[in-house]
Amino acid sequence: MQTPVTVVILAAGLGTRMKSRRAKVLHRAGGKALVEHVVDTALQLTPAEKIFVVVGHQAEEVRKAVATPGIGFIEQKEQKGTGHAVAVGRAALEGLGGYLLVLYGDSPLLRVETLRRLIDAEASGDAACVLMSAVMENPFGYGRVIRTADGPVTAVVEQKAGTPEQLAVREANMGIYCFRADLFWKHVDELGTNNPAGEYYLTDMAEILTRAGHRVEAMRIEDAREALGINDRVELAYADRLLREAKRRELMVGGVTIENPETVTIDAGARAGMDTVIGPFAQVLGKTTIGENCRIGACSILQDAEIGDDVEIAPFTMVTRSVVERGASVGPFARLRMDNRVGEGAHVGNFVELKKTHMGPGAKAGHLAYLGDSRIGAKANIGAGTITCNYDGFDKHQTVIGKGAFIGSNATLVAPVEIGDDAYTAAGSVITDAVPKDALAVGRARQTVKEEWAKKRRALRSRG
Repeated sequence: MQTPVTVVILAAGLGTRMKSRRAKVLHRAGGKALVEHVVDTALQLTPAEKIFVVVGHQAEEVRKAVATPGIGFIEQKEQKGTGHAVAVGRAALEGLGGYLLVLYGDSPLLRVETLRRLIDAEASGDAACVLMSAVMENPFGYGRVIRTADGPVTAVVEQKAGTPEQLAVREANMGIYCFRADLFWKHVDELGTNNPAGEYYLTDMAEILTRAGHRVEAMRIEDAREALGINDRVELAYADRLLREAKRRELMVGGVTIENPETVTIDAGARAGMDTVIGPFAQVLGKTTIGENCRIGACSILQDAEIGDDVEIAPFTMVTRSVVERGASVGPFARLRMDNRVGEGAHVGNFVELKKTHMGPGAKAGHLAYLGDSRIGAKANIGAGTITCNYDGFDKHQTVIGKGAFIGSNATLVAPVEIGDDAYTAAGSVITDAVPKDALAVGRARQTVKEEWAKKRRALRSRG
């Protein structure tokens, strides 16, 4: 039977070098909070019920950022170091047994393959702990991995406490550990604060376990950047760039064309189908899904959108929390604000804004319209300049337009109002009452022409 793994993610610190009022792990890279990346990676290793996040600074905000059901939370009311952060969870963790994997909530670049290799290294030998390390050209600021001549780790020495000989070691501790849980809890009370920071360092467990006669090993990774902990805005931007490069590559390998990929922003949770083309400077954000054979125009922004197959999103178009069905086209310069559904084959043209509107299959709004809180039937045509007056100053009201209806240009539809199937409204009309099926509604004053009025006016002004 496979030994269970419990994951503890340390996310209690403030992160003073970020120069922010927000907890460090809540800063975003690649479209997600740093701690979300780590939790998502941990979920690929073990069930949610085996994942615990240690919270402290802005604990409630961190809890909200970790939306996955089943994740446990441990509160570290005082931040007294990494060893203390794990130890405060003793009541919840000690009885779980198996392996104890310690991660950090500010390390979004860790790959699940690397963590599996760390766990396998622990499982395949008799070590009480396997830590992650990397050989670095300049390991300044990192703890140094001190080994015996035959290889096992005897201690990890922090930068501030190391001797010149120890600091000359180029193998650096990445701060990520896989412990035998029973041995960790047996010896955790031996952690002390005899160090320049006066904190309980998790790094001291290497020496403690070795002194107790147990073996500690180090698993080297090739690129230390994978275990990078984000400490400032420069490192945050660096991580964001790497995560987005990886996401673009993932989509391109899967059959998506991205034009000028270095200009395109795609969040980690976004998806796109093969033969889709994404134009320069587009942004595909949140949990947006794009079907196959779509065209996403330059400078468009899609946020939590659902785009069907064969859809065209023309340049400079915004789609937020909306569904665009197969074969529809939207834009250019259109805006779908929230909670819209554009039906199969429908068209939303330039400078059209939708909000909480359902356009039926084949419906069209070619240009210059505002359609809010509306239901528009199949193959209805909405003329230029049409607006639905959906707000009376207190409440929102719905406009219903039947299938095949024709709304003339510059129509003003005062909700609540219903236009029947195949009905017409004349251009320039203000419609306040229901229009029956197949009817024509005219809501405008009759034209009056006053001969030579303009000539007389000019004459009056000239005498002025």
